[in-house]
Formats: sequence, C-alpha cells, structure tokens
Amino acid sequence: MTQGKDLQNVAARAESASKIYGSGESEVKALDNVSVSFERGKFSAIMGPSGSGKSTLMHCIAGLDALTEGNVFIGDTDLSQLNDKEITKLRREKIGFIFQSFNLIPTLNAYENITLPLTLGKKSGDDAWIKQVIDTISLKDRLDHRPSELSGGQQQRVAVARALATQPEIIFADEPTGNLDSKSGSDILKFMRRAVTDLKQTIVMVTHDAVSASYADRIVFLADGHVAGEMFEPTPEKVLDYLKHLGE
Repeated sequence: MTQGKDLQNVAARAESASKIYGSGESEVKALDNVSVSFERGKFSAIMGPSGSGKSTLMHCIAGLDALTEGNVFIGDTDLSQLNDKEITKLRREKIGFIFQSFNLIPTLNAYENITLPLTLGKKSGDDAWIKQVIDTISLKDRLDHRPSELSGGQQQRVAVARALATQPEIIFADEPTGNLDSKSGSDILKFMRRAVTDLKQTIVMVTHDAVSASYADRIVFLADGHVAGEMFEPTPEKVLDYLKHLGE
C-alpha cells in the first residue's frame, strides 16, 4: 500500500492494478486490484505459486506489458500516460533488466555488453561508476572475452553489470539464477545484494526459490492475482513455511 508512505522513497508502485488475458470463458485475471509499492535503495522479491501473477506484476510495472485497469508508476511517472516511444525511452534511461537467459550480444565482448545501454542511449557514462560496477562483480580479467568464452555464471555477472551501467532508478530481475548452478547462483545474489547495500541501487526480483528470496530486504507474496502478504528480513526457512500456507 502506498497511502501514508513517503512517495519520495518509492521507486515503483502499482495502484489498483488489474490484468486480464483473453475474454469470455477463456478469461484469466492474472492481477486482481493489486496495490503495492517498492522502496528506493532496497532489494525486494516477489514470490508466489505458479499462476499467482508475479511475473505479470513485474512486466506491467516495468512497462513491458500494459494493465487492463489501474496505474503503475516509475518514480512519479504514470506509465499509462506515456506512448510506446516514451515508454521505450523511460525503460532505456530509468530501468535495468536482468533476465534468466542472460540476453547478451554474442558478437560483443563483456565490456561492450556492459556498456551497451550507454551506447544505445548515446551517453558517455560515468567511468568511475562503470569501474566500481566491474569491481563489484569481480570480472576485471574477463572484460575482453565474448559470451561464448564465459561460463553461465560469468555471463550473468555481465548481465548484472549491464543492468547497473546506466545507474537506473530501478532494476527488475526475472528469475536471475534460474539457469545457474547453486554456486554461480549464490554469487549472483551476493553481487545483487552488494549493488543495493554498497552501490545504493534498487532491485525488484521475481523468484520461486526460497534461498534466493532470503537475500532480499522484503518479500511480497502473491496468490491468485492478489497480494497475499509480505515478509521483512526473510530466511529460507521462514519463506518455505509461508509458501506452504499459500499452497505451494
């Protein structure tokens, strides 16, 4: 809920958000009147059983999909007031993305992939910031390697650095450890945690994994398109216990 909360500290929020797919008998209400906010400078996770609406919520807040009803905001910008071109510009300038499948450009080396958002946005970037990001992900000796020469964990580190490169207002991560072994996955989560704690970034992550979610400051739980509850300072045990009650 955003009422009474200082909106200066809110990086993104949904207000009375509903998303319906299909119509008539095949209608599916993926989100049903959801109101939720995500605080600046925090690591938030969204969890819930399959079909709970967690990916839909993230896609709508990130401007990758449009709501059927309600509003979503990045900072104080109402996405429903923007046209496609303006949404693309907002995503490029204010939002970072980390996907399960890395989505690196195979013909570019690691450094070129990291700085790609700056190249596309025709920005020079902050060299000191880029150096700090590269130091944070511990990839200094791999910057001239192409994705095919990197392990899955190293490729995802490049993807995390790319998301951080523009100093976005918020980063959305969709199952960022889904394609990684547990060691590489925990490395990525530690880097994401450091990005929030040390670099003062804001991350919202969708995950089904209790260990991944325990790196967050707060978890929002969805069930059947509704917010079912939230948890602060989560541990894997507390998360698993809560999910059992949600029917997962």
